[in-house]
Amino acid sequence: MSEIILFMAPGTCARVTAIALEELGLSFESRVIRFMKGEHKSPHFLQLNPKGKVPCLIYQDQPLTENVAILTFLNNCYGGLLPATDSAWQQAQQLADLCFCASTLHPLVTRIRMPHFFVGEENAQLVWQRACQAMDEYFQLIEQRLQNHSWWYGDQWSIVDAYLYWCFWRVSGANYDVSRFPGFVEHAARLEERPSVQRALSRELVAEKQLIEEGLRFTPPSYS
Repeated sequence: MSEIILFMAPGTCARVTAIALEELGLSFESRVIRFMKGEHKSPHFLQLNPKGKVPCLIYQDQPLTENVAILTFLNNCYGGLLPATDSAWQQAQQLADLCFCASTLHPLVTRIRMPHFFVGEENAQLVWQRACQAMDEYFQLIEQRLQNHSWWYGDQWSIVDAYLYWCFWRVSGANYDVSRFPGFVEHAARLEERPSVQRALSRELVAEKQLIEEGLRFTPPSYS
């Protein structure tokens, strides 16, 4: 059995952890959680992650959840995911950047992608519109940060770029107009050229085909 196991589902933010593991060149096993079958609420999975979400990383038989914690742990163990620094202040800034993705962008992503989960179909359109309006401010911030730079930290790629990419990809597939942010569009294209990202996406493709074959692929409604 693999020393590292990643519980994931296609399209979820577990992609960010998968990219991190691929970027580090670590051998790991990816296991699909079938949300449509309720596996995220199964006793076995809840024992690993009582929150019933992905990603859940098993590292040397111990579970670790939440992207910010997982990515920080992997960077502390192996390096290479964030710019190297001995400054406690800079480390805190990097943590703030990861939290920006997880705590500010991610909730809006979910409300753009799946507003009906929060308010039902009758109010989903309004939630989608309000979430898109709120996201505009943050995408403009990202657009300004990426002006004249390839990555969030200038010329150095980091796992923050992978998290930003996931947010971009997720909302672009939910009728959010990303064309208004050309720098962010180019950033996403650069990300998809990285071998680590391509390998992570290949893992998702295999998982998605598996869910389709089982009739368990989730397709959210479209709003605009």
